[in-house]
Amino acid sequence: MANLNLKVVNAGPATNVAKAVMVTFAQGSVDLPTTVGVIEHPKHGIILWDTGVNDAVADPKTAEQHWGPGLREAFGMTKFTREDAIDAQLRRLGVQPNEVRYVLYSHLHLDHAGGMSYFPQAVHVLQREEIRYALWPDRWTRTAYSQSDLRDIRKLDILEIDGDRDLFSDGTLQLVKAPGHSPGHQVLILNLPQHGRICLAGDVGHLREGYENMVPFPWDQNISDMSMTWMRMKQLERSGVPVFLCHDPDDFAKLPKGNECWD
Repeated sequence: MANLNLKVVNAGPATNVAKAVMVTFAQGSVDLPTTVGVIEHPKHGIILWDTGVNDAVADPKTAEQHWGPGLREAFGMTKFTREDAIDAQLRRLGVQPNEVRYVLYSHLHLDHAGGMSYFPQAVHVLQREEIRYALWPDRWTRTAYSQSDLRDIRKLDILEIDGDRDLFSDGTLQLVKAPGHSPGHQVLILNLPQHGRICLAGDVGHLREGYENMVPFPWDQNISDMSMTWMRMKQLERSGVPVFLCHDPDDFAKLPKGNECWD
C-alpha cells in the first residue's frame, strides 16, 4: 500500500490575465495555473483538492451558456481545452473519476468547483458557510460563483464542516478555515511522510507579490477577514510550513507533477 502522497495538475490554465485582476493596482499581465491536488491516502484512497474549471468552458458557445457572456475571455480561459478538465487529467494519471473517494474544496468559485459534477460517488467536503453563500452570493461577488457548476450539489454526498477539522483523525489532512476571499474559504495542511507538512492554500493570495505585501484581490469578499487569514498563514510559514498559492506560477512550478509525487 502506498504512503500518503501528492501530485498536482493544472486544471484551468489562464492566459494573458491582467495582473490588476489578481492584485489590486498591479501592472502588466501573466499566465496563471489553477492548481488541483491529487492525493493518495493509504487508507482512504484518492482525494482531490479542488476541481478546476468545467469542460463546458473549452467551447466558446457552451462557455457562454455555462458561465455567462464574456466570462471565458474575462478570466483568460480562451486556451482552456477539454483535456485540461480534471476528469481528463485524472484518466491520464490512470485514475477513473469513480475512484475518487473525497473531494475537498478551498471554496466554490468557478475555477475551483467546476468539476464538482464529475464525482457523484465521492464525499464532498465544504465549510458550511461556503455552501450557503455560494448558492446566494452578494451581487458584487456573484460572477465568481457559477450556478451551473453547483447544479448537482443537492444530489451529492456533502460533508459540511464548521471550522478546522482533522479530516481522518490521523493527522494526515487538516482543513483550516481561512475566510476573507470567500466566507467559507479553507486551506489544506498535508503531513507527508518524507516532505513533512505543506499547505495548499487555495486563494489566500493569487500572486505571491500580493500575498507577501498583503494587497487584496479586487473580489475578496471581506478584507478584514482576509487580513486575519494572511497573518495566520504567515505564522504558519514562520513555523516551517511552506504555503503554496493556487494561481501563482512559481508556486505551481515547485509542486510535483506528471510522474513525480511527494510522499
